[in-house]
Amino acid sequence: MTFFSAAAVAGLLFMSGVSAGAQDFTLKWSKHAMNASRTGCVSASADNADEAIGIIDGNRYVSPNGNVFTDKGTTYDVASIVLAAQSVMSDVKQVVGYSPEAMPRAYPESAVSNLFVDVIMQSVGELADEDVDVGITNFGGIRIDMPEGDILLDDILSMFPFKNTLVYLELSGKRLMEIFSQMAETEFQVLGGVRIVAENGRIVSAEIGGEPVDEDEMYGVATISFLLNGGDGLYLADGAENMKVFQIDIKDVMLDYVKSETAAGRPITYHTDGRVVIL
Repeated sequence: MTFFSAAAVAGLLFMSGVSAGAQDFTLKWSKHAMNASRTGCVSASADNADEAIGIIDGNRYVSPNGNVFTDKGTTYDVASIVLAAQSVMSDVKQVVGYSPEAMPRAYPESAVSNLFVDVIMQSVGELADEDVDVGITNFGGIRIDMPEGDILLDDILSMFPFKNTLVYLELSGKRLMEIFSQMAETEFQVLGGVRIVAENGRIVSAEIGGEPVDEDEMYGVATISFLLNGGDGLYLADGAENMKVFQIDIKDVMLDYVKSETAAGRPITYHTDGRVVIL
């Protein structure tokens, strides 16, 4: 999260036609991390709002770290709004899993992006009753990092907020090499089932299932609806055969995975494995 400096706000007021006296404002932006240093607030679960966010005591807001703010300031107003919303948000604040360490998003691969595409591959294979060799999803579909500690329903909903559904299709090795080459020239998306090395915008090597891509072979591909016809510059439907579209949102697939792992007594962890290397 970020906020903007007073100079930036003054500049915006000036550009919006709000009177600021005779002073000539220059628009400047500065960005600062919001680290809860003033309040000690953390993300609240369903039953710990007082401990995580603090309390409103009359005309005072008492923050988790003990600092007190009166109703004359913005901090009190914001805290009042956030605390009032907690009862409405209680359903999405339920704990659905646990991660022993944070999994931040990173390019060209990360633990959370690898987890995402590998779960999608497994789910699509089961739904389509087909062998899935390759997974292609997108980094833009993962909106926040996997947190360390308790995983809330809200975390999963915020991580995968878009209405993207699951798709199975078959693509030739030649078509897949075209897609991989396009990614090497622009940017890679989230890939599974492959091992690709790229350098200077070109593919150095590409393997599927541990073998070099055979341009004459047909491969089963798991993907999402957003990437079929131009999303993030990809047109995976072009040249596709045996396409099957499933009206199942990616957030539901990921939530089912987290819940099933939790029910089995396993934490949510994953790994990087060098599936995409840019030299």
